[in-house]
Amino acid sequence: MDAWVRFNSQSQAKERVFRAAQYACTLLGYTLQKGGAAAELLRTVSQLEAHMSLTRKLLRLGNSVEALEAAKRAIHLSDGVLRLCLTVSHLNRAMYFACDNVLWAGKTGIISKLDQQKWSQRSFRYYLFALILNLTRDVYELRLLMECEARYRATKSPPSPFPSNSSPADHLSSPSSPDAPATVALPVLSAWLRRQLHLLVTVLYSNPPLLLDLLKNSCDVFIPLDRLGIYPTGSGFVGACGLASSVLSIITIVHPWLKLKP
Repeated sequence: MDAWVRFNSQSQAKERVFRAAQYACTLLGYTLQKGGAAAELLRTVSQLEAHMSLTRKLLRLGNSVEALEAAKRAIHLSDGVLRLCLTVSHLNRAMYFACDNVLWAGKTGIISKLDQQKWSQRSFRYYLFALILNLTRDVYELRLLMECEARYRATKSPPSPFPSNSSPADHLSSPSSPDAPATVALPVLSAWLRRQLHLLVTVLYSNPPLLLDLLKNSCDVFIPLDRLGIYPTGSGFVGACGLASSVLSIITIVHPWLKLKP
């Protein structure tokens, strides 16, 4: 099992490059279509995109094993939220890759009379759920880091009239304080929002792996949303999001310290 995981990891960089090329073709095809390019050129770009997609599916053969191994490691995490999000996410990724392998077999003719539309929709559902869990994990870690940073600032600065984990609205509406006029509430709320925004930017700036993972998952989530018809955005937007997330993935492979752990 470990030998297969090590072998399979060597193809991840190639798969990311082909993924970037595939979504670049998607974006290029959309741009050419909007520009009124010839039908022959559009057909060539579409065929190139299909070849890139099929090559990616070939490179992802066996990725389910790696995802299951990652789920086995995640189930031993001490943090309950991380354990739940990562374990279920990896299990959904394993199912997504399994459906993707079936699709590859159908496209190459190994499995005849395969309902490719059905299996494609099934794979994107697993992919979407995995991305939602990954984003939940990112937001959870972001919240923990913001609370830690807020506590650190509280020890280095005079006490604030509002605790770091509450908003001005909580105090303005509390029974122990009189109703404040809008002229007082708005500046207080604005100052609190500025502090929270500054805290968010500080945390993300000092944690590049979390920032990259949040950006990558945020871009990726629009792909299954569009493919499943939940939130159609068009091939141009999907191509741009896929290309951006692929570049971010390549960066984390080239610089492993930028990959969010665990």
